[in-house]
Amino acid sequence: MEVLVVLVVLAAVAWLVLAPLRPGRAAAAEAEESAEHAELEALKEAKYREIRDADLDHRTGKLSDADHRTLDRELRAEAMELLRRLDELEGVREARADADAAPADPEPHGSATLRPPCTPSSPSPRSSSPSSSSS
Repeated sequence: MEVLVVLVVLAAVAWLVLAPLRPGRAAAAEAEESAEHAELEALKEAKYREIRDADLDHRTGKLSDADHRTLDRELRAEAMELLRRLDELEGVREARADADAAPADPEPHGSATLRPPCTPSSPSPRSSSPSSSSS
């Protein structure tokens, strides 16, 4: 009976520890990121449309100069926020792709390859040779 309890606990711990390595999790996370990316792209296009509509309303006289400046500033700030969120999402995607594509480094980072000290290949000018003696 005790062996069965130990095996069940061991199986539960192994299941929890190996959860991040299961293929279904990565696919679900990637699908969630794709859905978020598509939503942000749609929001960005809608915001651009709002900016164009406000410009058209201003040109046709439906918006005063002051109202247009205020509305334009707000819409562009919202568009910038959407672009920032899209950039963050792209950064996460690129980091994940780089981590997946990076080969395993056999040496830890920061370790240097030791090389023998450099030695001159020709004799130094101070060494005396038999032909350079003065007579």
